[in-house]
Amino acid sequence: MWVRAKDVAWQLVRGILMGVSDVVPGVSGGTVALLLGIYARLIGLVRTGVGVLGSLFRGNWAETWDRLRSFDWWFAVPLVVGVVVSVMALASVIDDLLIDEPESMAGLFFGLVAASVVVAWKLLHRPSLLKGLVAAAVSGLVFGLLGLHSGPASDPSSLFLFGAGAVAVCAMLLPGISGSFILLMIGVYPAVIASIDEWVWGNLAALSLGALLGLVLFSHLIGQVLERWHDPALTVMVGLLAGSLRVLWPWPAGVGVISRHAEETIDGTGLGWAPIADLWLPAVLAVAAAFLVLVLSRRVSADT
Repeated sequence: MWVRAKDVAWQLVRGILMGVSDVVPGVSGGTVALLLGIYARLIGLVRTGVGVLGSLFRGNWAETWDRLRSFDWWFAVPLVVGVVVSVMALASVIDDLLIDEPESMAGLFFGLVAASVVVAWKLLHRPSLLKGLVAAAVSGLVFGLLGLHSGPASDPSSLFLFGAGAVAVCAMLLPGISGSFILLMIGVYPAVIASIDEWVWGNLAALSLGALLGLVLFSHLIGQVLERWHDPALTVMVGLLAGSLRVLWPWPAGVGVISRHAEETIDGTGLGWAPIADLWLPAVLAVAAAFLVLVLSRRVSADT
């Protein structure tokens, strides 16, 4: 009984940490899942959930019941509760900190993700120079792509929103890039936020259907890739993590300013340097976050 309670409590903490990452631009929930050692299990959970929905839509009640009975509720429920509690309790606080202390917060999360690159690399079964070169190439590609963005689309079509939803949910499942940042890059973030605020059902339906399709297809694909090509998949993920550090570089604008207005720009992808007087706090927070991540990863390794 004590072991079960301990597992549930630890799972709740994992959910809280993932929830924090979900409200930070440029930090993916997949990054935290990978860091906490639950990424493959999380993808498996999503695949199982998709299977339950598929059985339900087909009207196969017996199969649906069997899948529900085999569903890992002890893993899923505390995780989801932790995410929801974290987002509800901390979203406004973190949002205020991102506005009031953008460079310091960027330094904190830069250290977190930078250390996660090291943790992810250590998960490889057989590290090699070739894998390092592949990770570097992926990192360079992502680094360059994150410097590009389109102007905001004031009235995107339903088909465009459908595709945006599919792409964004794929990004959410991968470590390194957040789904909201993908929406920013392709210019539909203001339209999506406006649709949510004003309850534009047509736009929300198109976005949700696209996200559902992406979830169904991509979760299955990631699960298959991790099972069959563990090291190549992790190598690419290391590159994604390293390349995403561009968004979290503290200067000149922290993680960037997300505006709901038409003049929105992605300031968080700029690269600059700070005066010495402004350098120390983000640097200290980055080192502290990196140290915490490395200690936490050792704890996770000891428990698994």
